Amino acid sequence: MCERVWFCMCRDNFLFKPQLKASSCRVPVLILVMADGEKVIYTSLEVLIAVGCCLGNMLVIWAVWSCRALSQTTFCFVVSLAVADLLVGAVAVPLAVVVDRSLETSFYSCLFISCVVIVLTQASVHSLLAIAVDRYLRVYNPLRYRGAVKKKHLWAAVTVCWVSAFILGLIPMFGWHAKDTKTTENTTIKCNFINVIDMSYMVNFNFLACILIPTIIMMILYMLLFNMISKQLRKGVGRPVESSSFYCKERKLANSLALVLVLFVICWLPLHIMNTLNYYTSVKVHDVALYIGILLSHANSAVNPIVYAFKVPKIKMAYKSILTKLTSSEQNGDQILDNFSSNSNSTPRYSMKVKPQVVLIAAQNG
Repeated sequence: MCERVWFCMCRDNFLFKPQLKASSCRVPVLILVMADGEKVIYTSLEVLIAVGCCLGNMLVIWAVWSCRALSQTTFCFVVSLAVADLLVGAVAVPLAVVVDRSLETSFYSCLFISCVVIVLTQASVHSLLAIAVDRYLRVYNPLRYRGAVKKKHLWAAVTVCWVSAFILGLIPMFGWHAKDTKTTENTTIKCNFINVIDMSYMVNFNFLACILIPTIIMMILYMLLFNMISKQLRKGVGRPVESSSFYCKERKLANSLALVLVLFVICWLPLHIMNTLNYYTSVKVHDVALYIGILLSHANSAVNPIVYAFKVPKIKMAYKSILTKLTSSEQNGDQILDNFSSNSNSTPRYSMKVKPQVVLIAAQNG
């Protein structure tokens, strides 16, 4: 027999539902309160991450477009990555927060919302892969690279990155989704990622094929890249200074971009490992761990601008230039307001001094 004063949170396809207390379920109301508190904490952290994503990546895009020193080919792909990260903060994170509030939508609307996150993840992976390939080719044959690679080739590559990201990320919209005829026939559902995205797609295709394999390729490319640079620097004795300087700069930039890749792996791997465990084993990962994994994956889009600020001198100088312009324009605006206010305050004092003189002269003439 159930008692109305007790409730429990029972797990059903990763959704928590309040139920009356049964003999096998003895969890007090406090759990519900703590769950609401965790929701508030989760939402607050997501808002902070979204703000960081938007401000940081807007600064990166502005820095690259405004600084001529950042006209290298690689920085086109850095802009592509920054755009993907910016959209994570402006689109994906707000959608994740809304979905987490059990938004009621049609099945395919919920499916599209979930696919947007996958598209942006794929765009990040493809941009990182393009950066790794670009750095490898630049060091492997510098002379041929400079002569063969033009701006139109770069923008074509960026276009390929985004088109392929949309194709791979929107595959669930064309049938590879959670096949539940009862759900799809309903007018509205409580939107949840697990309810609409087939986990075989998420684990076998999205993670293993579209993220893990490209990540392994990128790691191999960076290993070959560092090996080539080290060999060239060891052979640098007796070579022109320009040659050694070129490889030293390439090594520094490669270190920074490799760090971006490492942070991507650190932030995204836990969530995909948990999804794989849930799909292939009987182990059920705790929902708090899943929320932490989601926060980590979103936070990755906010850390790249910080890495650039500390590890890429050209971007750091561009940051300083932009911030200097912003602060100087703000100071000029404040100075104009101060001058205006001082002039407006001085005008009445001048008129007060003139009036007594006029009266005095009139008296003397009289």
